[in-house]
Amino acid sequence: QGQVVESGGGLVRPGESLRLSCATSLRLFSSIATGWYRQPPGKERELVVIAKRDGSIDYADSVKGRFAISRDTSKNTVYLQMNNLTPEDTAIYYCRVNMGRHQDYWGQGTQVTVSS
Repeated sequence: QGQVVESGGGLVRPGESLRLSCATSLRLFSSIATGWYRQPPGKERELVVIAKRDGSIDYADSVKGRFAISRDTSKNTVYLQMNNLTPEDTAIYYCRVNMGRHQDYWGQGTQVTVSS
């Protein structure tokens, strides 16, 4: 069973940056897709960014130009660099690793709070 563990969340002020990490026991170079999702308070979980094996990367409109996904396959870690954070970015952030059909792995989430 694959493990996915997010870290790096915290409390920051508007305009500041954070980098989230997603460490996994899965072999990222074999993944179909890796992505970040978030669940704002009182709302449904939503896509932040997804990076697919074919090289395509899709960002939510709300984070384009501010967030960037990257990964280090040697460390089996996925990152989410978040810049110019706003209160609307407050949410629990989840990492997803898809290894194939019916093989979706999720972490427990990390809280990001943006407040002055």
